[in-house]
Amino acid sequence: MLGINIIKLDYSPEKTSQIMEEKRPDGDAEKSQSKVIPVIEEKIRIDKEKMETGRFKISKKVHHEEVTEDISVSEEELTVERKEFNIFVESAPPIRQEDDVTIISVVKEVLVVEKKLMLVEEIHLKKHKNERTVSVQETVRKEEVNISKTEDGTAIDPS
Repeated sequence: MLGINIIKLDYSPEKTSQIMEEKRPDGDAEKSQSKVIPVIEEKIRIDKEKMETGRFKISKKVHHEEVTEDISVSEEELTVERKEFNIFVESAPPIRQEDDVTIISVVKEVLVVEKKLMLVEEIHLKKHKNERTVSVQETVRKEEVNISKTEDGTAIDPS
């Protein structure tokens, strides 16, 4: 029966082999035989490169379109009505609301033998709301973008 010892040697990829020695069981070195068995190891190196696979042309157009829209517009109008009273009062009347009319009392101090408040006038404010429809005309812009790829991948003139 033969004993086999395998010795793996670190060789560069150009020298890829291992030596295998066979020895007889009696251990006689003179009678031992050596055989060389090539062991091949492959290494891989992977690189990547940028490749142009095509080009695109991008263009943009601005379209102008006249647009007419009807919108509701409301206005508030204030009517001022003055009512004269010229009467004496003990204190200034507070601001009050009667329906849709706001009433603000105006008082003044008058010199007499005694000082009294005189109601000079009341201001009646009334709101009127008017709604109307107005037509607004304005130009709006809309952009359109086109992208096209050249067939042969050559450069595209940007003009």
